[in-house]
Amino acid sequence: MAGGNFMHRVLSYFVNELVVNGLANSPAFQRFAVKTSRRIDDISNLAAKKKQELAEQVKDLSKNIDVRCVHGNGDMNQFCNQRMIPLIK
Repeated sequence: MAGGNFMHRVLSYFVNELVVNGLANSPAFQRFAVKTSRRIDDISNLAAKKKQELAEQVKDLSKNIDVRCVHGNGDMNQFCNQRMIPLIK
């Protein structure tokens, strides 16, 4: 049983070396890797930008709700009294 495990490790090592060296020396794979990396970076930057924009919009929205509830104007004041006060208690 132990001999089979050893042979599997040796075979796995050599196959791994062949695949890694083959990909490392392949111009097509290197182009693919660079393009993929750039796309992931672009998407990550876009996601961070959208996250920041959304956070600012939520912050502005919460300020607008607070201002309307504090100063009140007809129906909005009634809405704030019914919806916000029970949450605070």
